[in-house]
Amino acid sequence: MQTQKSSALLPTAVILVVIGFVASIALLFPAVRESNQAIVTLTYILAMGAPIGLLLALVFALISGRRSR
Repeated sequence: MQTQKSSALLPTAVILVVIGFVASIALLFPAVRESNQAIVTLTYILAMGAPIGLLLALVFALISGRRSR
């Protein structure tokens, strides 16, 4: 039987999704939207972590779901 090695892909995906979700929620608050342009830009960039994290989670599911022959 083959032992499974741990992958850092899933924890990275989860962290990116959480950061992206928090940044997306923060963009709903007027205090963030009406603040400094650099803060708004940084928040938008952090919000892009959610779709990237979902893509990484999909890649992890496809890689870990393959059957070994």
